[in-house]
Order: sequence, then C-alpha cells, then structure tokens
Amino acid sequence: MSSQQMQISCLRENAVVYTGESMCKQKSMELLEKINLPKSLLPLDSIVEVGHDESSGFMWLKQKKSKTHVFSDIQRCVWYDTEVTAFLDDRRLMRLTGVKSKELLMWVTIADISIEEPSSGKITFATSTGISRSFPASAFE
Repeated sequence: MSSQQMQISCLRENAVVYTGESMCKQKSMELLEKINLPKSLLPLDSIVEVGHDESSGFMWLKQKKSKTHVFSDIQRCVWYDTEVTAFLDDRRLMRLTGVKSKELLMWVTIADISIEEPSSGKITFATSTGISRSFPASAFE
C-alpha cells in the first residue's frame, strides 16, 4: 500500500459514513451546498455510500455503477466512476478522482473544480497538468 493510500485509509476511518440511496443523495447535495458549489455538480445515481472526514475535508461517494451524464446547457459529457473522491474546501473540490470530461475525442481526467467568486458566475474545471476550462455555473444548477 502506498503512503497516499495509507493516508486515505486513515481519513476513511475517522469519517462519518452514510448509507442508503435517499440519505446518500441528500448528503452529497448538502456537502456541495456547504462548500458553495452547485448541488447538481455530481449528478450521481444509486449512491450507496457517502463518507466525509470533517477535519481533513476528505469525502467520497460510491455508486452502484459508473455513470455518464450530459450537461445539456454546455454540451459536455462527463463520466463518473463507481467511486468519486475529493478534498473539500470553500468553493472548491481538490485532488478529485473518478471524474472525466469528454473533450473532442478524448476523455480528460478532472482533478480540480472551483468557483473563484460566486458573483463571477463561472465554474472552472482543471486537470492535474493545470489545463482548465470555465463554464457558467448556472449550467450545473
């Protein structure tokens, strides 16, 4: 087990964990709302587990199967793995795993999602290499 996997394992041990589809859907939206991101940013189905470690900000969502979703307002296809993890901060999901966006003919891994200023109305998606794109936050409401 790598040191990063061990750290994540420790964070999971200290987390509050929720199960059950309706509870998990509710908690996932509450977490996004708490950090001032659009509640429909992670439109997952059949979520079976949500975990959150308040002290580190680490959270995870598990769903029964991976999902592809099209955000019609911006014509973007996004794929969500069976497990999505991130570290939460105000207006930001950092070190995101399990999310990819289709750009032209390639799937690009999304590592960071943020809104600089709520008044700007722009949400930015970035890769681990620093390449980013911004879209109207209203597309994810």
